[in-house]
Amino acid sequence: MLKNVLVALDGSEIGERVIESLNDLVLASDAKVILCHVFPTPESERELPADRPQPESSKFPDFHIEKLLLSYKEKLSFNSELELVTGDPAVEIIRLANIYQADLIIIGSRGLVGIKRIVLGSVSTQVVEEAHCSVLVVKPTS
Repeated sequence: MLKNVLVALDGSEIGERVIESLNDLVLASDAKVILCHVFPTPESERELPADRPQPESSKFPDFHIEKLLLSYKEKLSFNSELELVTGDPAVEIIRLANIYQADLIIIGSRGLVGIKRIVLGSVSTQVVEEAHCSVLVVKPTS
């Protein structure tokens, strides 16, 4: 049974599907869900792939993102908290999963294919490859 779940949200339209997928899971009664968002640092914004979290402004904190995560938190029926951090998105997601000893990471994928995926990279792919726990990648609807 899942006790600690880290949910990585980037403020994009796939966030709703990620939350729906989370609500479909069976969690332990004392489970903790951590809703997180990573604000890229100014250095990482220069090379920021399209499927990485992108705040509307470089200023931290971005209250739009915090408000969005709080609205998601209200939809959950289990214990949850927010984590807003800065840094490389994949690295920070993995770091938070390790800190919280996550049993599962849930992350969205924007479905980049072909040359766009090669050129722009993929946070979800990096998280899948480097995380020490299971990762559920939620894909966009067709």
